[in-house]
Amino acid sequence: MTFDLKRRLAAEVLGTAILVATVVGSGIMADHLSDDAAVSLLGNTIPTGAILVVLISILGPISGAHFNPAVTMVFAARRQIAPSAAAFFVAAQVAGGVVGTVIAHAMFDLPLFQVSETIRTGTGQWIAEAVATFGLVLTILAALRFRSDAIPWLVGLYITAAYWFTASTSFANPAVAIARAFSNTFSGIRPTDVPAFIVAEVLGALVAMVIVGWMLTDRNILTSAIVAEGAE
Repeated sequence: MTFDLKRRLAAEVLGTAILVATVVGSGIMADHLSDDAAVSLLGNTIPTGAILVVLISILGPISGAHFNPAVTMVFAARRQIAPSAAAFFVAAQVAGGVVGTVIAHAMFDLPLFQVSETIRTGTGQWIAEAVATFGLVLTILAALRFRSDAIPWLVGLYITAAYWFTASTSFANPAVAIARAFSNTFSGIRPTDVPAFIVAEVLGALVAMVIVGWMLTDRNILTSAIVAEGAE
């Protein structure tokens, strides 16, 4: 079934909003329930991985379940989404992310609009974001080729792992980074630290796209195409 752009954008807004509400809300809950940072991070990790499985499963058939400007950028670069649609997707994702933050605050009776004071900066953090986004795009593109049916689980499991093996706890998503700048809670990030995170995420996504494109190119098909073009 093919859905029109309005319905695809609605799916992107809804999915990103629920994703961010889960990230921020579970962070608030975990921080309230435990003074142990490791336990709080675990309480933030599991819901995030779980909700990704759900959201990609139910909204993937509508919009592709990008929920992430870096992912949309990669699909646009691969000509799998029109540039104009991609621009609307990114706007929808950012808007949805901010809405998700506000909803999380409302659920916990916190001020709806906040500015984060959590410092997340430095070379290690930037490298971590590049690595996190690289791995996410690698997972998506390789899964599309070999195990498209397993993408919800693969993405959910990857993000669950990346929360723990990256220094930044794996934002891996410019829209989520922007949304989390409006939450002065466990999962927040200072607005001044967001631009560097976004640059790192975009670079990681582009590197993954190039490497996966090279790895998955069938040399036989490529050779046949060259021969056919020469014969013409």
